[in-house]
Amino acid sequence: MTRPPLPPFTTETASQKVRMAENGWNSRNADVVTPAYTEDSQWRNRAEFISGHDEIHAFLTRKWHRELDYRLIKELWAFSGNRIAVRYAYEWHDDSGQWFRSYGNENWEFTGDGRMAKRHASLNDLPITEAERLFRWPPGPRPEDHPGLSDLGL
Repeated sequence: MTRPPLPPFTTETASQKVRMAENGWNSRNADVVTPAYTEDSQWRNRAEFISGHDEIHAFLTRKWHRELDYRLIKELWAFSGNRIAVRYAYEWHDDSGQWFRSYGNENWEFTGDGRMAKRHASLNDLPITEAERLFRWPPGPRPEDHPGLSDLGL
């Protein structure tokens, strides 16, 4: 099973990989997202250490149960060989209706088949009001004509 585009990455293929990851996460479906990672993929997400498909699936299920109306934008920051660095922001609200914009950076490492073997994420949550939201597209992938992070001044 391969998950193109495959390393080594070019600017074009790294950008494609970032957008594909963004689209997958915007599905908010752990069954769709989990196969993009190797069976023994290692993650650090905030202070949580995650290993393998079962833990990834459980993490994503918990995440999207807690982070309601999730909308994500990722942007390529740098790449080399089989590694990609991204910055991202996403908006969501909790079950009390408090909105947040979460800002972060990720470092990714891929295997030759295009699946991610390592994911290191650092992020922070900023409470925002509903009126401050910038990510207002319908559930699912960000529309092609919706501004990216740089266009939004983020």
